[in-house]
Amino acid sequence: MHRRNFIKNTALAAAAMLTINEFESTARSLTGEADRMPILFVGHGSPMNAIEENTFTKGWQQVGKSLPRPKAILCISAHWMTKGTFVTSMERPKTIHDFYGFPKALFDVQYPAPGAVDLATATINMVPGNLVKPNHDWGLDHGCWSVLLPMFPKADIPVYQLSLDLSKPPSFHHDLGIQLKKLRNMGVLIVGSGNIVHNLGMMEWNDDAFPWAQEFDAWAKNRIEAGDDEALVQYEKKGKIATLAVPTNEHYLPLLYTLGLKEKGEEISFFNEKTTMGSISMRSLKIGS
Repeated sequence: MHRRNFIKNTALAAAAMLTINEFESTARSLTGEADRMPILFVGHGSPMNAIEENTFTKGWQQVGKSLPRPKAILCISAHWMTKGTFVTSMERPKTIHDFYGFPKALFDVQYPAPGAVDLATATINMVPGNLVKPNHDWGLDHGCWSVLLPMFPKADIPVYQLSLDLSKPPSFHHDLGIQLKKLRNMGVLIVGSGNIVHNLGMMEWNDDAFPWAQEFDAWAKNRIEAGDDEALVQYEKKGKIATLAVPTNEHYLPLLYTLGLKEKGEEISFFNEKTTMGSISMRSLKIGS
């Protein structure tokens, strides 16, 4: 091929490729994919993780650095249990120290993030039937701020919380997650905070794990990877190990919101893959990029 024709053809091919790339970029923008925030489920474990430097906090720090900056954060924490579903709707949510018997240094921690009143209203309007209502009293509990502190230490991103209606079955929480998908395209990072395995009654102060805790955690990972949300919603069918791993489900339910929020084919990655203290799984996951 003549050199001049080669240069001409190369330039035309590059221009065509640019046009294709521009088209794909526009398509992603129109569908919301370009701005879609990832989703997190975080195994939060002990409140002491908020002030300690350990494997888990390092994992949270790394994930925080990997995320695009959110417009706001919606946290679904195991520690706000209600009858009915609520979202915090205040300009300055308080830091709640909802625990006892820990060092003063933990009670001194503050996470003075601003609230997200407009997005709380948008969340309420997104779910039909007046199902979600505003709350002006709660704030940010330790299931929320203990994991956000390592991820976003400046506390300069607006944060609001969604409560867990424990009168509803697991399927309700998964379905509600599906209804909140639009928030991802609005720049909201949604964080479920709990533990896949959480049995305080059998907890031991060591770094080991009971075989049943490891088995249930491994089963959950396998079903998450397979996209088998139905099995995870119906976790009680696992029988005895489910009863041991999830004696009460407030720490498990935030996982179901995370799964409901995902889109088909999105990448799933795990971090902090460890079961410790006998009966606490710290397994965490990120969906999307």
